[in-house]
Amino acid sequence: MAKPCGLMKSCHLVKPVSAARVSGRYLTHQKGLPGLPVPPLQQTCERYVRALEPILEVDELKQTRELVAEFQKAGGVGERLQRSLEKRAQNTENWLSEWWVLVAYLDYRLPVVVHSSPGLVLPRMNFSDNETLPVEYLGGKPLCMNQYYEVLSSCRIPGLKRDSVVNHAKTSKHITVVHNFQFFALEVYNSDGTPLTADQLCIQLERICSASLQTNVEPVGILTTQHRDSWGKAYVNLSKDKTNRESVSAIQRSIFTLCLDGAMPQVSDEMLRSCAAVQMLHGGGSQWNSGNRWFDKTLQFIIGEDGVCGANYEHAPAEGPPIVALIDHAVEYTRKPEMAQTPMVPLPMPQKLHFNITPEIKKDIEEAKHAMNILAQDLDMMVTVFGHFGKNVPKAHKMSPDAFIQMALQLAYYRMYQRCCATYESASLRMFRLGRTDTIRSASSASAAFVRAFDDPSKPNTEKVDLMEKAVNAHRSYTNMAITGQAIDRHLLGLKMVAVEEKLSIPDIYTDTAYAKALHYKLSTSQVPSKTDCVMCFGPVSSDGYGVCYNPMNDHINFAVSSFNTCKETNAAHLAQAVEGALLDMRTLLEQTPKAKL
Repeated sequence: MAKPCGLMKSCHLVKPVSAARVSGRYLTHQKGLPGLPVPPLQQTCERYVRALEPILEVDELKQTRELVAEFQKAGGVGERLQRSLEKRAQNTENWLSEWWVLVAYLDYRLPVVVHSSPGLVLPRMNFSDNETLPVEYLGGKPLCMNQYYEVLSSCRIPGLKRDSVVNHAKTSKHITVVHNFQFFALEVYNSDGTPLTADQLCIQLERICSASLQTNVEPVGILTTQHRDSWGKAYVNLSKDKTNRESVSAIQRSIFTLCLDGAMPQVSDEMLRSCAAVQMLHGGGSQWNSGNRWFDKTLQFIIGEDGVCGANYEHAPAEGPPIVALIDHAVEYTRKPEMAQTPMVPLPMPQKLHFNITPEIKKDIEEAKHAMNILAQDLDMMVTVFGHFGKNVPKAHKMSPDAFIQMALQLAYYRMYQRCCATYESASLRMFRLGRTDTIRSASSASAAFVRAFDDPSKPNTEKVDLMEKAVNAHRSYTNMAITGQAIDRHLLGLKMVAVEEKLSIPDIYTDTAYAKALHYKLSTSQVPSKTDCVMCFGPVSSDGYGVCYNPMNDHINFAVSSFNTCKETNAAHLAQAVEGALLDMRTLLEQTPKAKL
């Protein structure tokens, strides 16, 4: 395998935007952040076995214990890989980030739509008519700000076997606007360098809408919904033509894409948010808005003609929290009256981006439409607002709201399936330079004991509360372990990547069925808190699993639950209902159980 470091230089993926563009303060801050640690081998091996306990049968666990003992023995292959990984950590800014972006995103060949790129639903808007970023902190520790500089002016580029990402932050002065499947480049700065005012932008967007009234245009954007290998081939075809090349380049170089959507399917009021989530995630299929996108663009703002609005983002350069912070900022900005005077200067006409469609490209578009429609019909999405309480209740009982919600998810799943499953919750590694994520494994021995006891009438309530507290505390402690770089999943991945790079045979613990089970996440979850009353949504990561994203506000919780219709065992509405029941029952248990006297 080619050394990722050399490969990454060309696509600027994890390099911050050029120093000329980024303040010295940012660079000084980044240098001051610690590097991601390599956890001790024995610690990870012990924690790995412990993490498998709730999801494996006894005989499977016995075999895995033997393989792990073999892997970590003195002078064994584990120690050799650990030494190489420690050496890599000394010689790189972050031993994981370049590998992670390849393994998790750029080498991943399923469509980015649904499988990788999250959508974000904002509160419905009623449309009537260069600053430095403050450094963020978590528990008093400064966080890596690099992802903010990777979000704007960047774009994923399809390859035949591996994709790359380009970042044009130094030179971008325009955004891409797409309306009725037609693309436009819109300059957003006046000739004196000041940004266009809201009034000027409104004039330009009206011009774009008037120049793109016809609806029978070939939706070139739908090509970006394809399986990455298919899109890689279609991209080569598309790029043979000079006009097409220039249009694609203008989209890639733009600051972000603004999608002005056509109509949405008419649905009942209670399904409105779920329908909006579908629009943000994939556009609803080729007959609706899936072709009114460029899904390779890192950030797409989406505005429906009925006031539904939100965003979609390509996951390779950044995680949810920086995207949400940016959106929070934008939403707050729109609520303030604009102070800038609109200059009385004529504005240049936005530039239409033309595409020449050959019969071969037309065939690629038809195939993309067909595949997108199958995927759109397969995705089941349920957005619900749990209105009974929010962070306030767990906090009143001195429990972490996130851990409380995760235990409700464990209970809901157990009630539906009578078993525990491997559960992924993303944890931020932004305490470290160029940090991305590690996994919080929410299914633990403590959570398993809690969910098994919860509905057992022979167990007293005091015992159930005790098990709940233990489960919540175990989750809290795993979370702390993960955000301080001491979780197991990225370390295990790093050791495996070293074996691949050094052309060693893959150690047996990776070919063991337990490892596959550990990575088969039937619950893929993420807490994405925001100031704005919004909810992020994404698809499941396994064909028989669920995607669950939630935003806990003070007195309510927004949930987006997804599953695939082709899997008969899963049902997003059923899980959403089970989570509601679990949260209410957990609160009732806490309120009805007298506290033990100290």
